[in-house]
Amino acid sequence: MIYRREIDGLRALAVIPVILFHAGINNSEGGFVGVDVFFVISGYLITGLILSKKENANFSLIDFYERRARRILPALFVVMFFCIPPAYLLMLPNQLEDFSESLIAVSLFLSNILFWTESNYFSAAAELKPLLHTWSLAVEEQYYLFFPIFLMLIWRIGLKWILGILIVFAVASLLISHWAAFNAPVANFYLLPTRGWELLLGVFAAFYVLYNDYSFKFASSIASEIAGMIGILLIAFSIFAFDESTPFPSFWALIPTLGTVLIILFATPKTLVGKFLSFKFIVATGLISYSLYLWHQPIFAFSRMYSSDQLSLLSSISLIVLSFLLAYVSWRYVEKIFRDKNRVSARKIFLSSILGSILFIAIGAIL
Repeated sequence: MIYRREIDGLRALAVIPVILFHAGINNSEGGFVGVDVFFVISGYLITGLILSKKENANFSLIDFYERRARRILPALFVVMFFCIPPAYLLMLPNQLEDFSESLIAVSLFLSNILFWTESNYFSAAAELKPLLHTWSLAVEEQYYLFFPIFLMLIWRIGLKWILGILIVFAVASLLISHWAAFNAPVANFYLLPTRGWELLLGVFAAFYVLYNDYSFKFASSIASEIAGMIGILLIAFSIFAFDESTPFPSFWALIPTLGTVLIILFATPKTLVGKFLSFKFIVATGLISYSLYLWHQPIFAFSRMYSSDQLSLLSSISLIVLSFLLAYVSWRYVEKIFRDKNRVSARKIFLSSILGSILFIAIGAIL
């Protein structure tokens, strides 16, 4: 797949509302939809990678999981490690017990299931869970544990059949999600069956791009300008109009997710939205967005424990700045190094992933 600066810009558009939401900044009550934007982006990028390699007959399942391990685990393990000392110092015994369980669950990519059993995402208690945000990583990794295998198994039946099956899955997932939003809201928020359709929207975008001779270099047109602007307006509407009382995810989640699809397909370098998302600072924020997402929740959670009070606006802004600084360091000295195959071999990445998981499971068990 070709590199697109505007997709990194879209990552920034996803992570900043999430941070503002967790910071408690006014008028950002719907910032949690940034995670839904991430799901669509992830579905698009990962599927595009799989499809391009399948078309070139060089797709490898081992290579796929190696890339996921390089992308996800090193920075995640660093953040988990630095969470342990403040957790031990600041947490009450019952909080420390919950934290130790989360260390184990995160290592097994089951934290979404753990947090489903513990608390509502929007409750006050959830604000004090340093690893709460890892639920979305668990959803993604559960999805990508099975999706490439499924795609390999049905690849020979043809494109139309593959898309037909995936459309059935997506519609079923959306309908279950809308039902669960009113009947099992906590499970609906955290679990893969009700989130899968969001990832599949990105999958459909990737299929459309690859198999329709789609070019991101075409000249700006009125249609692409309008579509890109509608996309960014849909996401902005969700951020400012939604709050914890919005049944979510449900049909309402179509607003930010379809907005994301419109941006992916139509916000080209020739359009105003594409140019906006390609600004240097926005792209730079997108590049560090994963580390930024990892760091912000522990920083806010431990700060709230330490202050035993609501964070002031000045404190929240200071913590956001700290999140950016740590994210840059994490991206520069952890993410970039471990994603470089010349510096860290496949054998080393798999070995360190296994040992790291065992270590955190053991620490969680001891605590």
